[in-house]
Amino acid sequence: MSTSSRNALRVRRHARVRKRINGTDERPRLSVFRSLHHLYAQLIDDRSGATLASASTREKEVGGGKTSCSNCSSAEKVGAVIAERAKAKGITAVVFDRGGYKYHGRIKALADAARGAGLEF
Repeated sequence: MSTSSRNALRVRRHARVRKRINGTDERPRLSVFRSLHHLYAQLIDDRSGATLASASTREKEVGGGKTSCSNCSSAEKVGAVIAERAKAKGITAVVFDRGGYKYHGRIKALADAARGAGLEF
């Protein structure tokens, strides 16, 4: 299976899930995007269309300035940072949007770290 068709299938899965999942200001959507070298997480209020908080491995405090941070330990750092930023904004509960990716590896590590830091899914 080629990379482009694999991504097209992921986009279809993500669209299917997004029909049912919506974030609000009380319970925003924790959206995850995984690229080849980095991992990104955002807290999104879909009603107003605003990003409330974000974290990624591209940030110096999370990724340490590395060119590639595509491992589970980096995903755990992103999960802890996004949970910390959510708590600072007064957010304790979120809706998890895995972005069409399978729930294992980096996605699972990010979710577990966010739960461990106090976010409720």
